[in-house]
Amino acid sequence: MDSLIHSLRDITIRSISVSEMNNNVYLLTSKASGAQLLIDAADDLPAIQAMLADSAADTTAEPTLVQIATTHQHWDHVRALPGLVEATGARTSAGADDAPELPVPVDVVLEHGDVSTFDGFEVTAVHLRGHTPGSIAFVYDDPEGPAHIFSGDSLFPGGVGNTGNDPVRFASLLDDVTERLFEAYPDDTVVHPGHGDPTTLGAERPHLAEWRARGW
Repeated sequence: MDSLIHSLRDITIRSISVSEMNNNVYLLTSKASGAQLLIDAADDLPAIQAMLADSAADTTAEPTLVQIATTHQHWDHVRALPGLVEATGARTSAGADDAPELPVPVDVVLEHGDVSTFDGFEVTAVHLRGHTPGSIAFVYDDPEGPAHIFSGDSLFPGGVGNTGNDPVRFASLLDDVTERLFEAYPDDTVVHPGHGDPTTLGAERPHLAEWRARGW
């Protein structure tokens, strides 16, 4: 199955699902420079390396994995991280409040609104507090189309991420998702979650009040 899911003006986006948890691993590649950002080295290092090999078709330059970003600290999102760092030498990034829990040192500690610049594209860190203290969504603003949000386990089709039946954590996450995603980006914005199928903000927006009322 082809891992290429979007070929945009400046970048390609590839995705594979790995492990018994069906974790999504995303790869952004600059068409011009070959610079790459991988989001969530969740599991199955050989499958990730195969996707990296396939991405050579996405650029006229030499593809180079510059950074591995982690959306949050949970074990199912980091199992291939040590091996991929060792194999590629790529730098790592994660949210400030989750970074100490990762199984590798974090080179770039992210706060809300931080912009990571690569040769040919950039992504913005959006801190979404609740699923974990330091969960980060990564947003790519396509200059010629919808934005793309890589939401980790903070936003899915049908609701926000698991907050352990804690009403305080749930309110925090839904407030952040509402303010920092739904109020900041338009309906055509594509949401790429940590598990499962993509959605759009427009598809989910009508249900925000319903989510708040049900409490999960």
